[in-house]
Amino acid sequence: MDILKQLINSVDQNPKSILVMRQQTEQRLPSHQHDKAQLLLVFGGIAYLQTDEKDFYIPSNHYIWIPKKYPHNLMFNTQDLFIINIYFPGKSMGGFYDEMGIYPVSKLLSEMLSFTEKWQGDYHKGSWEFEFLTTLRNLLSKENLKKFSIQLPTTDDQRLQAIVGQLRSRLNENLTLEETAMQSGMSVRSLTRLFQTKLHITFVQYVKMLRIIRAMELMKDTDLNMTEIAYEIGYSNISAFSNNFHQLTNMRPTEFKAISS
Repeated sequence: MDILKQLINSVDQNPKSILVMRQQTEQRLPSHQHDKAQLLLVFGGIAYLQTDEKDFYIPSNHYIWIPKKYPHNLMFNTQDLFIINIYFPGKSMGGFYDEMGIYPVSKLLSEMLSFTEKWQGDYHKGSWEFEFLTTLRNLLSKENLKKFSIQLPTTDDQRLQAIVGQLRSRLNENLTLEETAMQSGMSVRSLTRLFQTKLHITFVQYVKMLRIIRAMELMKDTDLNMTEIAYEIGYSNISAFSNNFHQLTNMRPTEFKAISS
């Protein structure tokens, strides 16, 4: 694909430079990888990063660190989403930098990004911009922030894809393993095994993550209050919704809405 080749060439044509890109180019591409590590920052909505194994959900005011040569594909459906990509050269730094991870944008990182708001293109070693961006990269591992942990496993199993599609459309209902198995023409044991072998997660855990992801979307795209959002995604108890949200995101729903707005 010409667009794919153009992007990869633009990222990797200067192997030793740090590249800053503010266009949403990657959204139109199939799975690809770079010779450089990638810092992808999201503002104004939720982005979806697909890999061979999982779908990563990146809320507004969060970033994802993507190690070099890590196949991925970026997707989003919010028009007001703003994305910054910074591509870093160099050998593997180990630890934090060898793992895909999603983290909140701290006040310090936000200030540093504000300072670079007009930067675009390649910056080479010896320039003060290169040194500044290198410092920004090195800061990431020092902040010791908690990972944002909603990562939905994916599957190419057509039976399971159909079941998951049905679950997504019925999140406001009382979804149970027993009823889902019956509607799918399967035994409870077979459906349980299908989730465990194909997704490596339980039915209950998967539904919980689907609901919290939908809650994040509703916080961004609607004016519903927290009680209305909880009801919309199948919770009758606002406390249970808040606790599950905190368990998966390390934030209360009100905290998440505040940093995502």
